[in-house]
Amino acid sequence: MIPIPGIFKKSGQMTEPTLPLLPLRDIVVFPFTVSPLFVGRPKSINALSEAMNGEGHYIFLSTQSKADEDDPAESGIGVYGTVARVLQMLRLPDGTVKTVVEGLHRGKIKSFLPNESFFTVRLEIIGEEALDHTELEAYIRNVLDGFNEYARVHKNISKETIDRLTSISNPAQLLYTLIDQFSFKASDNRQLLENDSLTQRFILLISLIQQEIMILETDRKIKKRVKEQMEKSQRNYYLNEQVRAIKKEMGEEESADNELRELEKSIKEKKMSEEATEKVKHEFAKLKRMPPMSAEGTVTRNYIDWLIGLPWMDKSELATDIEAAENILNEDHYGLEKPKERILEYLAVLALVKKIRGPILCLVGPPGVGKTSLAKSVSRATGRKFARLSLGGVRDEAEIRGHRRTYIGALPGKIIQSLKKVGVNNPVFCLDEVDKMSMDFRGDPSSALLEVLDPEQNYAFNDHYLDVDYDLSDILFITTANTLPDIPLPLQDRMEIIRLSGYTEIEKFHIATGFLIPRQVKLNGLKDTGVRFSQNAIYSIIRDYTREAGVRNLEREIASICRKIARKIASKNDTGPVSVNTATVRKFLGPIRFLHNHVEENDLIGIVTGLAWTQFGGELLCIESVIMPGKGDFGVTGKLGDVMKESARAAISYVRSRAKQFHIDPEFHEKFDIHIHVPEGAIPKDGPSAGIAMCIAIISSLARMPVDKNIAMTGEITLRGRILPIGGLKEKIMAAHRGGIKKVIIPKENEKDLKDIPQSISKQIKIVAVDHMDEVIAESIILPEGQDLFKNPPPFMLAGKTDNAGESRVPIN
Repeated sequence: MIPIPGIFKKSGQMTEPTLPLLPLRDIVVFPFTVSPLFVGRPKSINALSEAMNGEGHYIFLSTQSKADEDDPAESGIGVYGTVARVLQMLRLPDGTVKTVVEGLHRGKIKSFLPNESFFTVRLEIIGEEALDHTELEAYIRNVLDGFNEYARVHKNISKETIDRLTSISNPAQLLYTLIDQFSFKASDNRQLLENDSLTQRFILLISLIQQEIMILETDRKIKKRVKEQMEKSQRNYYLNEQVRAIKKEMGEEESADNELRELEKSIKEKKMSEEATEKVKHEFAKLKRMPPMSAEGTVTRNYIDWLIGLPWMDKSELATDIEAAENILNEDHYGLEKPKERILEYLAVLALVKKIRGPILCLVGPPGVGKTSLAKSVSRATGRKFARLSLGGVRDEAEIRGHRRTYIGALPGKIIQSLKKVGVNNPVFCLDEVDKMSMDFRGDPSSALLEVLDPEQNYAFNDHYLDVDYDLSDILFITTANTLPDIPLPLQDRMEIIRLSGYTEIEKFHIATGFLIPRQVKLNGLKDTGVRFSQNAIYSIIRDYTREAGVRNLEREIASICRKIARKIASKNDTGPVSVNTATVRKFLGPIRFLHNHVEENDLIGIVTGLAWTQFGGELLCIESVIMPGKGDFGVTGKLGDVMKESARAAISYVRSRAKQFHIDPEFHEKFDIHIHVPEGAIPKDGPSAGIAMCIAIISSLARMPVDKNIAMTGEITLRGRILPIGGLKEKIMAAHRGGIKKVIIPKENEKDLKDIPQSISKQIKIVAVDHMDEVIAESIILPEGQDLFKNPPPFMLAGKTDNAGESRVPIN
């Protein structure tokens, strides 16, 4: 330790010296370092003067807690500091003092002494701890290695400085001298001074040096990247100037000006809305002031091209000949009377009014029934161009509304893009698979469609890219969907829903003969071979090899037969006429793939034929019921849904409530187990329309009376026995006809739907409309001649008496 006069006693023991205090702002002075200071506060100047007047010019330097305080309190001054010697003191003209101090020792304030002119403190001089030589050598090597690496990155530290640091043998002096080479934060410097452990100070210094190295390397990378970017920009500018000079020599310097003149001419000639005209003129004025090769100029040019490329006022001339339009629709599609009728109504109104907003139709139906192809036929029938946008899997709102121009590579939405492609603003626009859209963090496209498909709003559709209103009201929008519940209700409310049910067998037969077979014969090169499909062959393909609501698979099977015929003709070089009958179908398509339910051979007890609707059409539904001695358990099987199970419960409750009228033991529900089963248990079944069929099956089993095998029935039952309406009546009656059913029982309220049944079918099936279960029982339960289930039941239904053995009055097998 360097001796300080007046600090040590004569015996060499350390005392507690009293020294003037100079508080510092954001500066830490370390021992073994020389630092210049500028002092301006009166108390600080007085402290320096006192030090200069004292023996040895000693002063205590400590950093204040808050640098912005001009007159810090004693509590605002750090406890730890450095005992220093004032080497030089110079008063400047502005009243401040420049001084140079040399740090000597670490010290700690013990107390403040009263003094109004400057701070005076009593100190404790802190010595340095002794370290093991090996450990000390390790710390010195690590800190010097870190400094050497810093010097390599910094490149402004001289070799002399490194050599001088390496020659220092005093560990504390090396530590403080190294610290003086860096510009650490004041808080880090205070930690380096205040920590009593020399080991911890070395560790902290090594850590701070590594941080500085990382900061320098990152800064160097950033500067390098910026320099490269600037060099690239300067290089591009230089090359562009060279290109311009070359073009000038070749006489092509006016090409950019010519392009601008042509663009200006296009803008003047283009008919647009007033808002779009003002917008494009404003953007063109900006474009003329931009450098030709600038990135912003390219974006502005693309935007102007989009604005003048859209069909603002271009329209197709509409066909108003209703008879010709009807012929076109009938040529392209068989059936589909409702959508055809709606299109013809639109054409009729258009012929009278001349200007109406395009309707927004939604065709809902199973796959393959011709929804999309019908939209194409509508465009042909109305004389409009056709645009199609598939919405399946779309989950980004920008697909509809486009991206704002602030994004790189921004484009308008698919609606605007499709209109530019067709070149008119009144096409038939098919939005396909509108029920297959989804939503995520990028937005909800179905919500964006609300404006597109709302006749009260779409005259001012605002695409994010264009940022001007575009009129969509002249477009005839046709949307397609497979299921209506998957379309959001607000979107449904904006569309006119037209349901397309599946084709009947007769309709499929006509489609096959009129459309599918001629097309496949032509595609497979069989036009001149005289291929003929018999009626039975076509019905065999429809019934035995396809199960669908549409005709896609039917066409595939017909195409498969045509290919096999083509191969046979090509291999045998036989061009004679080919007749396709049922045997040919079996030979070419293999075993029957689908089996349809048929009428039972006999009238059976507990067996009832119900009717079901599927997306592939109608099906016969066999419902079986048995009773067994037991404790009144009731079970339903066949993979039935909750609604169908509830219908069975309602049927049981209805039978129990009228057991006496049916002459059935009122306590049957306590003595017998009832089991209802619907075969084909692997296929899910649900819905309330099998209610009356399950009720008749239960009554038949309990009354031991058979059910007419030639009757099928459909309807929902209530606890009072009322019959409620059902859906899919057309498909169900078609299934009954296909299965050989002679009579079909339907709800009274479904009589209005009979107009959809083809006359050829309704003439062959007796349709009975009922509104109560009593009528269903009278029509379906077979009783001996002269007997009535309610008034004059068969004798055996009354003969069942309960004797002491407890036998039931209800006979069972």
